[in-house]
Amino acid sequence: MPSEEIFLVDAYAQIYRGFYAIPPLSNSKGIPSNAVFGLSKFLFRMMRDIKPGFGAFVFDKGAPAARLDLAPDYKANRAPMPDEMRTQIPYVRRLISALGWPLCELEGYEADDLLAGVTQNYKTDKVCIISPDKDLSQLVNNQVRILVPDTKGELKERGEKEILEKFEVLPCQIVSYLALTGDSSDNIPGIQGVGPKTASALIREYGDIENLINSADSIKNDKLREKIKNGVELLRKNIKLVSLYPALPDDSWKSRDKFKLSAPDFNELTAIFTELELKSLMNELSKLSVPELPVQTEIKTANTNPKAQELYTPDLF
Repeated sequence: MPSEEIFLVDAYAQIYRGFYAIPPLSNSKGIPSNAVFGLSKFLFRMMRDIKPGFGAFVFDKGAPAARLDLAPDYKANRAPMPDEMRTQIPYVRRLISALGWPLCELEGYEADDLLAGVTQNYKTDKVCIISPDKDLSQLVNNQVRILVPDTKGELKERGEKEILEKFEVLPCQIVSYLALTGDSSDNIPGIQGVGPKTASALIREYGDIENLINSADSIKNDKLREKIKNGVELLRKNIKLVSLYPALPDDSWKSRDKFKLSAPDFNELTAIFTELELKSLMNELSKLSVPELPVQTEIKTANTNPKAQELYTPDLF
């Protein structure tokens, strides 16, 4: 039976992961394909081992206007998407759709905000987010969990217990914690000299940023007290930057049926893998089965030399 849990994949995080995990790979025309290959391996194994029945790939789309209004240099430290990866995005989107996954995106919103929108709308459903993004820890509760891909291709659980062990604060305190430490990956500066240990200790004692600001005079360490009192404006701005703004592309996403995976389109999958000359993936299609989903067509596997494909078949998931 397919799982009833709603599986939400942080799309670009997983695409980037596949792109960098697989050595450069292209077809005879020079079209790169390593991101497509990596994501295919991830999805094949996920569909085989987890057997999701509901889910979506959630994409960033356009500039996050609200956060850029607050901080024009938000994420300005990030390198542009490599051309070799950008070329593959149309193929990646076709792949995701062909494997039956809905694509969720909204102009001007980051994937994180849409993930927040789904978890807010489906409070009584079990939701699993697949992402390495620590910001998303603020969404975790007894209904929402995160699976974090590690360097060995395993998915590690990040629930309430794991968040408390890793950050030493509760999920509901992650925003306050990150307001203090900042987030270098998003170009959000924290309070200078306040690292994870100090931040978690402050949040455990004062609960949240507003209470910390209002009680700053009670901080015993003179230097730390002055840093907090002088950093009030930064802390309040960081709260707005780190907080998620729940959104859905439209009202159709309020129906659970929107997340129901459809049958794989083997004709389209065959077309993608044939064009990109990914012969080993053609062979894997014959092993792909989705419980209780009728396949759209029969497929023919390609003959290939397994040894020639060994280099490009790591276990990503």
